[in-house]
Amino acid sequence: MSVFESESVNVLVVGANQGIGLGFVQNLLRDDRIGRVCVTHRNLASAELTTLWGQYPHRLDLISMDITDEAQIAQGIAQIQHQIDKLHLVLYCVGFLHEGSIQPEKSLQQIRAEHLLRYFQVNSIGAVLLAKHVLPLLKHSDRSVFASISAKVGSIGDNHLGGWYGYRASKAALNMFMRTTAIEYSRKSPQTLVVMLHPGTTDTRLSQPFQRSVLPDKLFPVEQSVTQLLAVIEALRPDDSGQFFSWDGSRLLW
Repeated sequence: MSVFESESVNVLVVGANQGIGLGFVQNLLRDDRIGRVCVTHRNLASAELTTLWGQYPHRLDLISMDITDEAQIAQGIAQIQHQIDKLHLVLYCVGFLHEGSIQPEKSLQQIRAEHLLRYFQVNSIGAVLLAKHVLPLLKHSDRSVFASISAKVGSIGDNHLGGWYGYRASKAALNMFMRTTAIEYSRKSPQTLVVMLHPGTTDTRLSQPFQRSVLPDKLFPVEQSVTQLLAVIEALRPDDSGQFFSWDGSRLLW
């Protein structure tokens, strides 16, 4: 049974101010199968989110949450629990690659401990803390999915080029966190599938400085990436929990 076959599907999108997260929100709000869409943003909601809230005030809930602060995660989940008693789809869309002085490392000499900590805080630790706190909203009899946006460069077996130490390692850590979460969820919330998703190179602010070498047909608009990932989620089977999938539904190397 697909997660979208439940009656009035409730969704949580973490990291929805821009990029893929915002694309998910826009797509899901157009879907009549979706009930409530809870979305998190850091600091102020983007203009796009604010506009969507004006269009869908009874279906869209905006929640302020810094994913690097566990207290804020707990508060955000508690806020959701006041509104609804179950979630069917959780999407972790927070991702960090570059900002100011923090850029993907090309060599060992460029590694800085404080930069590595930032990569892990956002790309890895936030997801597993979310899995910790959101569990009560997933423990029900309907099919549910916890999906994290990962990246193919986080595959150890597929790493042939090197570089990008912090981003690669933090995405590999995300995969291990979620694989381990899937095992625990199989006992505590057996109807929940936990998966990692590689969206392909998507035309977002995160990828813009690195798009020059990407073939035009491999650079996806946000809407295309979102549509492809939702199709993967809809096709998931019970034995897919704990797996790492590409945008086309194929399984990726660890």
